[in-house]
Amino acid sequence: MNYISTRGSAPVLTFEDTMLSGLARDGGLYVPQAIPALSPDQIAAMEGQSYEQIAFIVMRPFIDDTINDADFRAIIDRAYSVFGHAARAPMVQLEQGHFLLELFHGPTLAFKDFAMQIIGQLFQHVLAKKGERVTIVGATSGDTGSAAVEAFRGLDNVDVFILYPHGRISEVQRRQMTTPQESNVHALALEGDFDDCQARLKDMFNDFDFRDGVRLAGVNSINWARVLAQVVYYFSSAVALGAPGRRVSFTVPTGNFGDIFAGYIAKRMGLPIDKLVVATNQNDILHRCLSGQGYHKGETIPSISPSMDIQISSNFERALFDAYDRDGNAVAQLMDELKAGGFEVSQGAMEVLMDHYASGRASEDQTSAQIKASLAETGELLCPHSAIGVHVADRHRQPGTPMITLATAHPAKFPDAVEAATGVRPPLPPRMADLYERSERLTRVPNDLEALKKHIMDHLQT
Repeated sequence: MNYISTRGSAPVLTFEDTMLSGLARDGGLYVPQAIPALSPDQIAAMEGQSYEQIAFIVMRPFIDDTINDADFRAIIDRAYSVFGHAARAPMVQLEQGHFLLELFHGPTLAFKDFAMQIIGQLFQHVLAKKGERVTIVGATSGDTGSAAVEAFRGLDNVDVFILYPHGRISEVQRRQMTTPQESNVHALALEGDFDDCQARLKDMFNDFDFRDGVRLAGVNSINWARVLAQVVYYFSSAVALGAPGRRVSFTVPTGNFGDIFAGYIAKRMGLPIDKLVVATNQNDILHRCLSGQGYHKGETIPSISPSMDIQISSNFERALFDAYDRDGNAVAQLMDELKAGGFEVSQGAMEVLMDHYASGRASEDQTSAQIKASLAETGELLCPHSAIGVHVADRHRQPGTPMITLATAHPAKFPDAVEAATGVRPPLPPRMADLYERSERLTRVPNDLEALKKHIMDHLQT
């Protein structure tokens, strides 16, 4: 299995090198040269198997022979042993035909744990085998950063620096990044919004002298391994509801498009998915684009669902690559136009996107109302992002086809928004009960590339 860039001019890499590289050297994102398919019999055989067993079946064809079976099974087992639910990704029924996929039972209470715990173990395995050390830099709108810090803290051969927008994430998200005391992890509060964090991250990857000098690696959803790990829970949940003999739909609250692109990969692998519904908050650039209005940046407006406060959705580039028939030059041109403010999607590409994706949005008032209604009607306390998913899903459900909405975070990660909507302040799980009492360790940094590079170089461990 080899990987190619969405912009067409970077070297073809193996899985191992793709994972360690993150962003391609031409500025694109790596994708598999071909998507392996699973037969209906192989999918049906997942019924009754553990999450770990399904993860091995789904991910193994993408990894090829760079890691042997025994080592990969051990990596998966270690990754998910820290989850707080035996099913890893359990489902609850909201009403007839509508199910909530709980993706918040990992160590940082968000869906990012499913990918980040695997990546942490994969990095440790590969770097130990190679005898090498890397510097991981990530950008986060809240959950990626805490999941990365949790996955990599204290590991050998890795320094981790996470950029987050100062004052624009929840206190729980911030404290999960700033309270670990291991010396190899660093939380950097950047003056700006998430798009600024993501832009500086890409700037560092495109500065090849710096990139090569510190052995830069990425764990944002630009990293293909992140997307791959998220494909698994589409299979585990769909099979539980009767796939492959029954079609299912998914609604995904998303800002950076990685989580729903994983669903597209599952569909390409043979999972009978009817609809993939993109759910956005008031920063609705994805919904506008999928509604035929082009992809044009606007102002990022802070919301009660901060993980979705994004205008530049990195993984949408992967969707565009397939929509434009894998024409790297066409994608590179679109990304150049995006630097100037935005682009229009061609009619042919738009038809391809609409074959796979639908979309909807929820306002701040609708999000709060959904949190309140879900508690009253089902007893489920939703985080704002999950509430957006439920709100949008209700408008796309069809009789006879189960809808699975991804619950992307625990409500305790956003207690102020949940309490304002319901009067109930969600408590942290017992293992995190003292989070507000732990001392924090963070650095305020300017939105300046040279200053960031200097800070990172000054704080690398030898």
